[in-house]
Amino acid sequence: MDITRANRQLPVDDIMRFRKLLIIFSFFLLLPGQAETASDLEKEKRWSEQITDSLLVGESCPLDAAGTPFMGIYAEASEGSTGRAVILLHGMGAHPDWPEVINPLRSDLPDHGWSTLSIQMPVLANDATIKDYAPLFDETGPRIEAAVRFLHERGNRTLVLLGHSLGASMAVAWAADSQTKDLAGLVLIGLSIIDVDPKMNSLPALEKIHIPVLDLYGSRDLDGVIRSARKRQTAAHKAGNEKYRQLQIEGADHFFVGLDEDLTRRVYGWLKSNFEKDRKITP
Repeated sequence: MDITRANRQLPVDDIMRFRKLLIIFSFFLLLPGQAETASDLEKEKRWSEQITDSLLVGESCPLDAAGTPFMGIYAEASEGSTGRAVILLHGMGAHPDWPEVINPLRSDLPDHGWSTLSIQMPVLANDATIKDYAPLFDETGPRIEAAVRFLHERGNRTLVLLGHSLGASMAVAWAADSQTKDLAGLVLIGLSIIDVDPKMNSLPALEKIHIPVLDLYGSRDLDGVIRSARKRQTAAHKAGNEKYRQLQIEGADHFFVGLDEDLTRRVYGWLKSNFEKDRKITP
């Protein structure tokens, strides 16, 4: 039906009431916690239900990002709370218990005295392109901040943000914008330079960061990760970050397939040397 014709057939009072309802509805859409999200929340919900039923290490914990519920998986340090924790961000189209990189690290680091909180990052349909993920960078901040609050409430004050692949890009972008006031360090695994959108480009972000950074990648990594290694070094040096370290793992691909133990050893070695001063080692 033509809306203009329908309006002409309605009494004036009804038209005014209809317009008022539209205004009220629009107002509620703009309230905090009611913002539209780009992430596929139904997909997130399905994953959350599947993962919760199959967890072997850690426990599912509901988190809230400015009114948007999302999943986290928390595993406390095996020896009890040590005040140190790692927040893990998975890669493109993945989930917080992804079998490569994320699950091994979130499951193994607690045995070394570090609690872990792996969180669901915004996701899109399987056929989405990397450029489609640009708007989701605006949604990552509230999720990371919710994770920080969760860990602070459990007595963790030394927080390290760890991201893999696209999660590494999201981690470094947030760290640069937040001025890293809540972070002790960053671990970036398989970080590439995404130049399809300015908010996804990690080079300007690295130029703003001064906390310890571990830039870890494999000798058989994606071409974009390997080719941009020197540029990432240059950006960190431009920031004057003397605590930036880049490390290539021989034989590792983008997902460190078959090298879970080596990955954990390298990451924990760096954590230990930077944040456990009484027991220094070099990875």
